[in-house]
Amino acid sequence: MFYYLDGTVAELLPYLAVIDCGGVGYACKTTNNTLSRLKKGQKGRVYTYLNVGEGIFDLYGFATQNELNSFKMLLGVSGVGPKAALAILSVGTPETLAMAIVTGDEKALTAAPGIGKKIAQRIILELKDKMAKETAAGLDFSGGKGTPAAPVFSSKATEAAQALAVLGYSSQEAAAALKGIDVEGLPLEEIIRQSLRKMVK
Repeated sequence: MFYYLDGTVAELLPYLAVIDCGGVGYACKTTNNTLSRLKKGQKGRVYTYLNVGEGIFDLYGFATQNELNSFKMLLGVSGVGPKAALAILSVGTPETLAMAIVTGDEKALTAAPGIGKKIAQRIILELKDKMAKETAAGLDFSGGKGTPAAPVFSSKATEAAQALAVLGYSSQEAAAALKGIDVEGLPLEEIIRQSLRKMVK
């Protein structure tokens, strides 16, 4: 229904930002990361997600599409609701979430209030499986030369591509971003960081 809201930041409260668009104040539930990017009285834009159910009509807003994509992916995990997804994205960035899933780091997820070990394990299991399926098909890191990549390169590149999938990037976008990066020589986190820098240029 709403793609984004672009207006004046009227109020900033815990887990809530009010965006004034043409005299109408839209209350958006949000994360600490998004709140830190908004300033009261100044222009702001949030990418939105509308949660509609029986007796529910809640609007969620995020400073970046990466954060919105991560929120929606978390909602796709059984047992994870909007409150839990906001908590996870409030203690870390979408990039740290992607790293936690790819590396199986439960502690990064259980740092969020209300997230226990079982839920953290389920998030890692379900999203890692989903990412593996999405990135398994047709990743070409040969630079168009048709030369097969070395197994180590391919394996590490696939892990990086899986992390980028958490942030909503397609396998084609991930492959393009990873070209030219020293995948074999750099740690996974740095590979992801460099890929993201290339994508936002």
